[in-house]
Amino acid sequence: MIRYTLRRVVLFLFTLWLLTLFLFSLNYFFPGNPLTNMTGIADSSSEAYRLAAEQRYFGGTIIEQYGGFLQQLVQGNWGQSLVTERPVFEDGLTALGASLELSLLAMLVAFVFGAPLGIYAAIQQRGLLDRVIMGTGLSAYSIPVFWLAQLCILLFAVKLGWAPISSQINPLYDVPTTTGAILIDISISDYEFKQAALRDALHHLWLPVAVLAIMPLTMLMRITRNAMLDVLSHNYIRAARARGLSETRILLRHSIPNSMQPVVRQLGLQFSMLMSNLIVTEVIFNWPGVGSWLVKAIYERDYPVLQAGLLMLATLILFVNVAVELFHAWRYPQVRKELYAEH
Repeated sequence: MIRYTLRRVVLFLFTLWLLTLFLFSLNYFFPGNPLTNMTGIADSSSEAYRLAAEQRYFGGTIIEQYGGFLQQLVQGNWGQSLVTERPVFEDGLTALGASLELSLLAMLVAFVFGAPLGIYAAIQQRGLLDRVIMGTGLSAYSIPVFWLAQLCILLFAVKLGWAPISSQINPLYDVPTTTGAILIDISISDYEFKQAALRDALHHLWLPVAVLAIMPLTMLMRITRNAMLDVLSHNYIRAARARGLSETRILLRHSIPNSMQPVVRQLGLQFSMLMSNLIVTEVIFNWPGVGSWLVKAIYERDYPVLQAGLLMLATLILFVNVAVELFHAWRYPQVRKELYAEH
């Protein structure tokens, strides 16, 4: 397990290094001054501009400039926004908190509902409920997320009034922003109307979470069903039935634990797909996360924010994939044994 972990960590760090090279090169591909693109300082005659040039070694070679770029990146000095003139790193952390709240809740909903539905569909193979579950799942997966989000807003927010149209919380609730995740911010705050604010936040949260969870839910449902059918066809399941074990015990002790192996392996890929839909969902629901922050920076040509948004999303996707692979290898040792041809 140690060798497998070291291999994955080294690959993760190498990929991050390539990502920093790409981000550094973007400063020279963007129009304008490369130092301004990195720091957001537009006035070349100011003392701040001169100090930034010294810190990033703009009087030296390109390698020295890349070294200064990495040094400032590690220290959290990501420059300031060209539009708001606020520190990019601080704004990025709050945006990341909002995105993590939305994405993790969506993945939790997808797994909690997708895996049991897939197991039930496999048990009822070729039955009416199996056809209904898989047909509904295929239809939901085929709907683009930008269209599904607008349909849900039209139905649940405009027609039925079950949810607000956009944002995290009603502006009347003056909850201080600390982490960016609205539920955490309300919980740790000393706000007088904390319970009412929490109910309002959940009221705003459930619809974007449901929209974002649809695609991974349907994919996990299909993956779980296929894995469950494969496990039920194995000889050890037939042997368990021949020994007189009940179907419930076979299901809980043998079928479900073994069928979860390909499901766990796919969690990282499903999270990566969810992050691409996250950008669209945040824009439509006006959610103050990294996705909407990044899209706004593209329109405004705010290059420091654009680089920070790309770095945060890419790092988050890489980290989650590595974490899922490590958990998968720890939970199912045959994975790393097959990798190293061990017996």
